[in-house]
Amino acid sequence: MDFGHRIVTAQGLAALEVDGLVLVVAGESIDATLGAPLAELLADAVSHGDLALKKGKTLYLHRPAGVAAKRVVVSVAGDSSAKSFKSAAAHGFVALKASGAKSVAVGWAGTGALGDGHAEAAVLALADATYLYRHSKPSAPAAWAPKSLTLLCQKGDARAVQAGLVRGAAIAEGVTLAREFGNRPGNECTPTWLGQQAKKIGKAFDLEVEVLDKKAVEKLGMGSFLAVAQGSAEPLRFIVARYQGAAKGKPPVVLVGKGITFDTGGISIKPAGEMDEMKFDMGGAASVLGTLHAIATLKAKLNLVCIIPTCENMPSGTAVKPGDVVTSMSGQTVEILNTDAEGRLILCDALTYAERFKPAVVVDVATLTSACVIALGHHHSGLFSADDGVAQKLLAAGQAAFDPCWRMPLDDEYGEALKSHFADMANVGPRPGGAITAAMFLRRFTAKYPWAHLDVAGTAWKSGAAKGATGRPVGLLTHFVLGQAG
Repeated sequence: MDFGHRIVTAQGLAALEVDGLVLVVAGESIDATLGAPLAELLADAVSHGDLALKKGKTLYLHRPAGVAAKRVVVSVAGDSSAKSFKSAAAHGFVALKASGAKSVAVGWAGTGALGDGHAEAAVLALADATYLYRHSKPSAPAAWAPKSLTLLCQKGDARAVQAGLVRGAAIAEGVTLAREFGNRPGNECTPTWLGQQAKKIGKAFDLEVEVLDKKAVEKLGMGSFLAVAQGSAEPLRFIVARYQGAAKGKPPVVLVGKGITFDTGGISIKPAGEMDEMKFDMGGAASVLGTLHAIATLKAKLNLVCIIPTCENMPSGTAVKPGDVVTSMSGQTVEILNTDAEGRLILCDALTYAERFKPAVVVDVATLTSACVIALGHHHSGLFSADDGVAQKLLAAGQAAFDPCWRMPLDDEYGEALKSHFADMANVGPRPGGAITAAMFLRRFTAKYPWAHLDVAGTAWKSGAAKGATGRPVGLLTHFVLGQAG
């Protein structure tokens, strides 16, 4: 799809020849500069009760008199922020979806300038409106596929708008990639397949990508990772991808993604209800690969390393048992009290492996705990970090990307729950504060670099009628990584 901007005044919106025009109105009054005939049409609709100037309201106009656009959707935003603009644009695109419009434009009838955030918001909203998973469902209808999106702006806003469109397009591609990977069934999206996809990304962008097998992982001493994988017939993979956009000596940002391609819980088996959704347990890995794709597309001037430990967690005669003790790559021993707390077991060895890159910062991303869903629901990802600077950058990145996270505590007292009689630590504590104790477990492997953990168990996928991967937190991670370039 082509993304671009066009310089136009508010009065000139009616002369635009496009298949679909989404007119975003901010506030509770019609912009005096809008000009006829759009201003007159809106005033008439408001006076007759067909449109209320309240957040979330829309009005569809088909071939309105005096307007060149074949279809106009008026969508009301609560204010002039980029977040409200994204929501309003999304409502407008939904109204246009059935029309099959090939050329789409978004106009702004509100006070204030359009910035790069507004442009990014428009692209992301359209990407979400047009996404449809069809890979294993050939009977699904064809997705809406407009050929172009134009954001209409004034001359002084043009540079920022174009920059936002470029960034938004890259993030949207990364989000779509993560959604596609997450939505694939577990019998297709195996650790081997995930390694192959990483190689494809590497080939597309000329990146260095290694995919290590069991023998190589054994040589590294990753006893914790190996323990999780030992119950499955599917072989594990350890993926390391490097993007170099800066001098070799510049410390890289390292992203670590949990890649459990299916999680039964192992011997501590999960209930049958909704177990199918455990194909989404590689959401962290998918988001890290999506972020790698976005950063490489943007040719960012920084160094990035993406690490993905990936395997299945299955019950079998060879599976790890509750009470088993394993030795992690760090040399610390772990008593596995619950085999369904497997994500932290594969991540801890990956976090130790990250030390060799002398990273500027490490962020791990994982669909780690149901406890985080109980704490935060499905709007915010959980953020854990003992480094205030890293935490603030991630919070800011989440806000800029419309992909928010919420900082959770990491007080030392929470670590007491991981005491073990038979190892350096247990892999779980009591139920209260489960998301925090999981983060405290990971923290024990991150002493040599600034670190943060994102628990995306509540945000990486949706259940119910809208079941499917969301692609989060690709936006958050991309903004955070781009912020390190400076």
